[in-house]
Amino acid sequence: MPSTSRNSKPTIMAVDDSAVMHNLVKRALEEDYRVLVADNAVDALSLIYHEPISVLLLDVSMPGIDGLELCRTVRNLPQFHKLPIIMLTARDGMFDKVQGRLAGATEYLTKPFDAEQLCQVVKKFTEALVPPDVKPTF
Repeated sequence: MPSTSRNSKPTIMAVDDSAVMHNLVKRALEEDYRVLVADNAVDALSLIYHEPISVLLLDVSMPGIDGLELCRTVRNLPQFHKLPIIMLTARDGMFDKVQGRLAGATEYLTKPFDAEQLCQVVKKFTEALVPPDVKPTF
């Protein structure tokens, strides 16, 4: 499933209906990761089956299938059961965070996000995918 095959960078997929968010996420992560974007759940599901996704970033508020439903859908697919899913959304209430966790989100970050914090959280999950004896020692 998760792989670092292309350009040996882990692949991160961001699902958000905002082109501005696509650009912000790419800017924050593209130096260390291969970043794919989708603006809706249907396109995201298509990509997730054809690309080696290491971490999935989801917005909650999207037209059609929202991020919570997409999260539940991905979590119910056996091959993606352990895929790290980070909700990246403007909804910052305690109830929203609980809903995210109940849907299967691994982490919950709010917009506007701090680029450094996003990098640290993504790094935490991508490093967890690498066996300890293979991690860089620099």
